[in-house]
Amino acid sequence: MALNPLELPLHLASAKPNLDPYGHLLRMLMPRAQGIGFYDAQGVPLWLTDGYDGPDPLPLVQVALAKAPPATTARIDGFSQDHHGAPAYVFRLRNNAGEIIAIAALLTRDGESKPYSFVQHLVQPALECLQRELETRSSVGALTLDLRSRDDDIELLLRMAPDDPDGPLQGDELGALVQACVDHLGCTLGALVVPERNVAICKGPAGHKPQVEILSKIHRHLLNWAQLQRRNLVINKVRTRPIELPPFKILSAPVRHPSGRVVGFLALFRDEGGPDFEPRTERLIELLSRKTATTLQNNFDALTALLTRPAFEAQVRAVLASRRDSGQDCVLYLDVDRMHVVNDNFGMHVGDEVIGKVAEVLRRKPRPGALAARIAGDRFAVFLPDCTLDFAQQIGEMVRRQCVELSYPRGDDTVQVSVSVGVAELPEGESALAHGLANAEIACKAGKDRGRDRVEIFQDADRSIMRRHADVMIVQSLHKALEEDRFILYAQPMLPLGAERTEPRFELLLRMLADDDEVLPPEKFLSAAERYQLMPAIDRWVIKNSLAALRSNVNTLRGRGLGFSINVSGPSVASEDFVEFLEGSIRASTVPPELLCFELTESAAVSNLTRADRLMQRLRMLGCSFALDDFGTGLSSLAYLNALPVSVLKIDGSFVRAVGASQRTESMVRAIAQLAHTMGMETVAEYVETDELRTRMAGLGVDYGQGFAIGKPIPLNEVLEDLALYEAMAAKEA
Repeated sequence: MALNPLELPLHLASAKPNLDPYGHLLRMLMPRAQGIGFYDAQGVPLWLTDGYDGPDPLPLVQVALAKAPPATTARIDGFSQDHHGAPAYVFRLRNNAGEIIAIAALLTRDGESKPYSFVQHLVQPALECLQRELETRSSVGALTLDLRSRDDDIELLLRMAPDDPDGPLQGDELGALVQACVDHLGCTLGALVVPERNVAICKGPAGHKPQVEILSKIHRHLLNWAQLQRRNLVINKVRTRPIELPPFKILSAPVRHPSGRVVGFLALFRDEGGPDFEPRTERLIELLSRKTATTLQNNFDALTALLTRPAFEAQVRAVLASRRDSGQDCVLYLDVDRMHVVNDNFGMHVGDEVIGKVAEVLRRKPRPGALAARIAGDRFAVFLPDCTLDFAQQIGEMVRRQCVELSYPRGDDTVQVSVSVGVAELPEGESALAHGLANAEIACKAGKDRGRDRVEIFQDADRSIMRRHADVMIVQSLHKALEEDRFILYAQPMLPLGAERTEPRFELLLRMLADDDEVLPPEKFLSAAERYQLMPAIDRWVIKNSLAALRSNVNTLRGRGLGFSINVSGPSVASEDFVEFLEGSIRASTVPPELLCFELTESAAVSNLTRADRLMQRLRMLGCSFALDDFGTGLSSLAYLNALPVSVLKIDGSFVRAVGASQRTESMVRAIAQLAHTMGMETVAEYVETDELRTRMAGLGVDYGQGFAIGKPIPLNEVLEDLALYEAMAAKEA
């Protein structure tokens, strides 16, 4: 009988899971719970509350296992009963097959009896998160056990990554995988085809040229089979067939996206007189198709289907290391122009569209053997092997023109698309790609400085000028902006998502004016401010000018129930005299403190916990409130919520944007909202970019939404002039 990996010693299935966050989360949702325990399907404890000395929950667990219903569609079920004079609640966690994978037991104090349905509803989000993690670990454990039960040929295939990081196979894991299948299983041909990733690999036996014509005749049939049937194809008998299949024995396994969608296939061919494909071989290829899917996920960017930066660097190193003769190679560095304008005017989802369209241009391979990657945000790189600098410039110009043609109308406006391109040769010696990319980036920045939408070649004579401009001029501009007040305060509304709240709130955002009066978003200057320790000075400018703007409208603001959030950086929190400056500024401004909410990121609060607590306590006595920004990136911060007087949790935008694609993420957002309400806090969902996300956040119990589906950032003075409009918008949302 097959064993559930959770029923085995944990070291056989995987490392012991860290269930502390789930125990703490249940304790917060059920503050009166004396003891909490998690057990596996055999009743072995996985996690117990530290210091608990009450009645042993094990008898309840044994009852839950012995009297479990034989069949149920529920993923979580259970019961409540009296246990040593106090209410106890027991929950069975099941996998997709309905099998029990864990038991959760909650023991409460005498007199705290509540209906089982009420308690289950209260803790359901946390239990769903726990159930998914244990089920995932169970799947991983089952795969590990299956691997260990295979014979030596599986281990050979799984150990084919080269030890030498600069070896010829490093960066070509997919090609190595297909080649190993062909050689080890005695096949005539092996193929991996994933159209949406531009992957088409064809390998023959070692030392033989692959028979590509076989794949060219059949690849569409194999892809259609994989996508329609969603299962393996095994053909061991060669006979007259309804389609033009070659006279080979064929084994094909679908390659799946993490979402389950079939994106390609891994196929092996044997001669007509060769041995049949056995079930063991079929299972092996199915396993390797999963490995292929993992490699694709790690090596290719999810948005653009281009290589990730690590995969790009590895594959370029593989190309360079496999050469016998040195040749001239070049690299392009592309940066999409004015991406912040697109994000500000149309929303980040439109910015993602633009990035995807530019990637489509690069996926057309401007030269045989070229490799393209999305290396960060709106920046791309293209490796051009055996290419002169002049020819690389022509390719860069062609790509630039094609990107200009991507501009398209949207509503009453037009999304303007263009790129700046830097071109550089790869120098000889070690770290050739790193040096070549750095040079191309310098040339690209020069192109932006000279007007954007142009191609620039890296010139050694310009190197010092480029470096001074990139490393020094931005710092000089920041100092100048501080001295001349060349900053502007914007405000973005946070509107209620339910009927319980009707008052709008605003987050104050910073913009910098360049010398040509172009409004620069934070991503253009805040990283330099952090690097050169200018954040405390910028924070003080923001606080001073925010209070001044609110003071001039204090009579209008008084009694309206509004709120204004001001961000405070980690270096300011760590500063010894910052709390005195902030408290004195608020007292001198005459602005009602209840209008002010100060936002700290999780990292800023946790890394400076003592000073963050001191800052919060001092200002809370005045009447100010505090928000914890970027909340949800990990459950490690839950322990700090009791210690810090936080009133608002701002759910990290990565969680919000992933809600539609992940039930796990949706459950986490629901759990965070439930936790916040239990602790008397409010929640704000960041990056609510679409109406669908706004509706989902409201359904998950989130109190406020912030993003382009709610409202764009506009100058603060305009917001203060139109407060009635935002109040009407908030009432309409409610």
